Amino acid sequence: MNSNFFQVASRWHLPLFIRVASVALLLGVLGGCASGPGKTRHDPLEPLNRSVFQFNEEVDRAVLKPVALAYQDAVPALARTGVSNFFANLGDVWSLVNSILQFKIQNAGETVIRLGVNTLFGLGGLLDIATELNIDRHPEDFGQTLGRYGVPAGPYLVLPFFGPSTLRDAAALSIDASGNVISGINDVATRNSVYVLRAVQVRTDLLRLGAVLDEASLDKYSFTRDAHLQRRRSEIFDGDLPEDRQSADQVLPASPPPGK
Repeated sequence: MNSNFFQVASRWHLPLFIRVASVALLLGVLGGCASGPGKTRHDPLEPLNRSVFQFNEEVDRAVLKPVALAYQDAVPALARTGVSNFFANLGDVWSLVNSILQFKIQNAGETVIRLGVNTLFGLGGLLDIATELNIDRHPEDFGQTLGRYGVPAGPYLVLPFFGPSTLRDAAALSIDASGNVISGINDVATRNSVYVLRAVQVRTDLLRLGAVLDEASLDKYSFTRDAHLQRRRSEIFDGDLPEDRQSADQVLPASPPPGK
C-alpha cells in the first residue's frame, strides 16, 4: 500500500531525508513537463507521480508487506501493541515541540501530561495509560507547523519509498528527522535496529487498512492522493477549517484513471 511509505520512511536517518527531499524539490521545479491531460490543479505531475506510485507498490509488495506479515505471525499481539505504544510515546516529544511552535497551548499541555504518565507509569511508554485516562494524543510535525503559518502545500508529490507528500511536507522532512528522538541514539547499529523495528511495526499496523483500500478503490492512486491531501489539510486546522478559506491545500475532485 503506497500510502504506508510516508509513515514508514519518516523514521529513517537524516542524510536519507535530505537526499529524498532534494529530489522532491527538483521534481517540483522541473516536473511541469510531465503533466498530462488527466491532471488536477494540485497534481500537475500526475503521470510522473503515478510511475513513482507504481514503483512503491512493487517494493511494498515484494519487501515491506511480507516482512510485516511475518512479524505479525511471529510476535504476539500484546507485544506488538507495546512496541507501537513505545514508538508513539517517543513521537509525542516532537509533537510537543510543534504544538508549542504553533501556540497550541492546550494540546502542548496534554502532550506533556501524556509523556509524563506513559513514561513514568506505563513502563517507558509500553503501556498507553494516558489514553485510558482520556488524555488525547495530538500528533504534529513540521509540515503541519509550516501549513499553520500559511505556507502553501504546493504540488502533490509521490516520493520514492516515502509515498504521498507535497512540496511543503517534503521540504520539512529533514527537520522532522532531526527532531526524531531515535536520531539521538549514538550507537549506529542500535539506532538502525530501532529504525528497522519502527518501520516494520508501522507497516504491520497498516495491514488491515491496506486490505480495505485494495477492495474499496477503483483507482488506488487517485483515492490515495485525495485522501492524503484531505487528511493533511484537516490535521493543519485540527478539523476546524474555516468555510470561506481557499487555500493551496484544498482538495479537488479526483481525476479519472488513465484511459478512462
